[in-house]
Amino acid sequence: MRRNLNIIVTAFLAVFAFSSCKVKKESVLKYVDSGIGTAHSRWFFFTPAALPHGMAKLAPSTDGHYGNKSGWEAVGYDTRHTSIEGFVHFHEWQIGGVSFMPANGPLKVKSGDLEGKENGYRSHFDHKNEIAEPGYYKVLLDDYNITAELTATTHVGFHRYTFPKNDQSRIILDIGNKQGESGEVRDASVRMIDDTHFEGFVTTYPLYIKGYDPKGQITMYFWGETSKKPINVGSFNTEGISQNSAAAKGKGAGLFLEYKTGDKDVVEMKVGLSYTSTENAKKNFTAEATGISFDQAKVNAQKVWERELGKIYVEGKDRNNKVKFYTGLFHGLLGRGTASDVSGTFPQYGGTIGQLPLDEKGRPKYNFYNTDAIWGAFWNLTQLWALAYPDRYKDFVQTHLEVYKHRGWFGDGIANGQFASGVGTNFIGLTIGAAYNLGIRDYDVDLAYKAVKANELEWVNRNPGSGKMDTKQFIERGFVPYAKGETDSLGSNFSASHTLEYSFSAFAAAQMAKALGKKDDYQNLIERSNGWKLIFNPKNKLIHPKNADGSFIDKFDPYQPWRGFQEGNAFQYTFYVPQNPAGLIAEIGKSEFNNRLDSIFTIAQKSGFGGGKEIDAFAGVKSMYNHGNQPNLQVSWLFNFSGKPWLTQKWTRAICDEFYGTETIHGYGYGQDEDQGQLGSWYVMSALGLFDVKGFTDLRPIIELGSPLFERTTIELGSEKRLIIETKNNSTENVYIQSAEFNGKPLNNCWLYRDELMKGGKMVLVMGAKPNEQWGADVPPPSAQ
Repeated sequence: MRRNLNIIVTAFLAVFAFSSCKVKKESVLKYVDSGIGTAHSRWFFFTPAALPHGMAKLAPSTDGHYGNKSGWEAVGYDTRHTSIEGFVHFHEWQIGGVSFMPANGPLKVKSGDLEGKENGYRSHFDHKNEIAEPGYYKVLLDDYNITAELTATTHVGFHRYTFPKNDQSRIILDIGNKQGESGEVRDASVRMIDDTHFEGFVTTYPLYIKGYDPKGQITMYFWGETSKKPINVGSFNTEGISQNSAAAKGKGAGLFLEYKTGDKDVVEMKVGLSYTSTENAKKNFTAEATGISFDQAKVNAQKVWERELGKIYVEGKDRNNKVKFYTGLFHGLLGRGTASDVSGTFPQYGGTIGQLPLDEKGRPKYNFYNTDAIWGAFWNLTQLWALAYPDRYKDFVQTHLEVYKHRGWFGDGIANGQFASGVGTNFIGLTIGAAYNLGIRDYDVDLAYKAVKANELEWVNRNPGSGKMDTKQFIERGFVPYAKGETDSLGSNFSASHTLEYSFSAFAAAQMAKALGKKDDYQNLIERSNGWKLIFNPKNKLIHPKNADGSFIDKFDPYQPWRGFQEGNAFQYTFYVPQNPAGLIAEIGKSEFNNRLDSIFTIAQKSGFGGGKEIDAFAGVKSMYNHGNQPNLQVSWLFNFSGKPWLTQKWTRAICDEFYGTETIHGYGYGQDEDQGQLGSWYVMSALGLFDVKGFTDLRPIIELGSPLFERTTIELGSEKRLIIETKNNSTENVYIQSAEFNGKPLNNCWLYRDELMKGGKMVLVMGAKPNEQWGADVPPPSAQ
């Protein structure tokens, strides 16, 4: 009896201790600074009033209607700007629209120029009167003395405008003008349904869809409610203004809702969104916004962010590291947004509507996403998802299977079911193969494998938006020959980088084939994975593009980007053999490999591991190492394979400290591109000291160890276990692992199998200022399987 009592007391104390820890756990929201890097960000980047992977992503725009020539680099909000032109609801890859703006004084229906040449309805603001938190945004519009606040549910945007006393107050619904990456407006409509409800849509033709899926287009629908009946409603479009009109159509369509306001009068608006119909926008509104106040929505949004960000809880004394960490995690969870409705309806190609399967409660079993290309995301996003957010990974896989069922091919990037290829290649097969190896298999596996195999090996009638239009050459020759101009069945201007990418993805598909017992397919695919060897030049020991006759191209400059290599050069891409690091090391020679790579990082450090302080997305494409772009993100981890893991510890820590910043300009390098959370997610994984060069494509995936930044990290694993990573003697100088143990047993390798890690437990690493060259050096991670 006494023994049982002791057990009960012990259990109670354990629960109490655990509860006490939870009580002491501080809010992590204060460490998210969504302004970091906004001087050169992407259209999705600064959208504080949103949920993780939400459809409603509300944010202020400083230059939203300007769009851009390239169709992808629209910022929307640049912290260097001093005026706001509106608050936009949709922020996705190739998608943007539906802008609202409160104002007063003389009527203006154009947003006006950023430079002040045309005095439109935009307003100046001061950053000191601005709050941007996960799930909430607030700003004072100086020209009108109006306070604007934003928050959101998954499908509904919430606005709260606090007006001063003014007989000419209004809210402008600017619907028919381009926003961000949206491209030209094809059609638009907005109308008041009754005194307080409105609905509408805008249809756009983004540049990347125009190029890759020319018959496609994007339509954004909304159904909303204002808390106060306007005293008058007027409309406008490109043809002019109608003072007493409750509807507008065509390009430039919009409404202005007029009010007489007293001091501190508040008008709230709720706006249901959808990509399928105004009816479904209303259903989304009804499901998520009925009876919900602005304050309730804000509290709920921030609870969601607290829960999701808190799944990885870091502890340490350096506040800047926490800011970098949680801002990176915020971006990693923000990119790639839900495109399906609460009922499971979702947009398909050509304006048709698909239906996701429902569970016993009538809810969709998974979500359908809009998504930029997954180029390089196996070195950041998918590793993050697999660690603590496997449902996100499952949604991503199911999204692309839905696209495959409807289109017959995987898309590279997807905007409302339309192909919007980001880079003209395609890693969806690799991503799904890795998911299968990770145990994420809640989908039609036979269909998935059929699609993965087709993505690697087939080319007849391939859709340009599916990428890999040179697959025929890769299959027939083993490499892609260099050819100027567009990628087609004869070759590619990016021939060498494509050969490397296709070799890697063939390896991933081979592992899935092996797991499924498809021996012939495995043999075929694993042979393809060695295509990189055909373009490795043993004389200069670099990847060197080849002509169709098998000769290496002439006038070869290893610093030159864009000739044989996409967004990079030969120095950068030579290390792009993640499926077989040991093979690459053998070709170069271990000593030369280590010396070359170490010297590359020494040189790269002088320019901040990227393009220096040049503010341009491609600032570092001519350098020897460029952390600001995807092709290099695995390189600092390769020392684990070459017998010098302490150099991985050294350089990954240096990149975290120096490439990443906490300023609005120096956030992710200076001129770099945060591709829907990829650079932020790389920081998260490296700060944890966990990474896989192969992106979990091995038959039995591994995890490599680096140099954790924090004294203690608690991770709620996707396996529903808990992992604690504790470091001793950790500091800015003490970046090297001296010894390690996992669950009380010595850990002498710089890697372990991922399935062991996912069982949870405690990892302890003792850190020091000098390398322990014996630790982790004897047994490198498995290479080719």
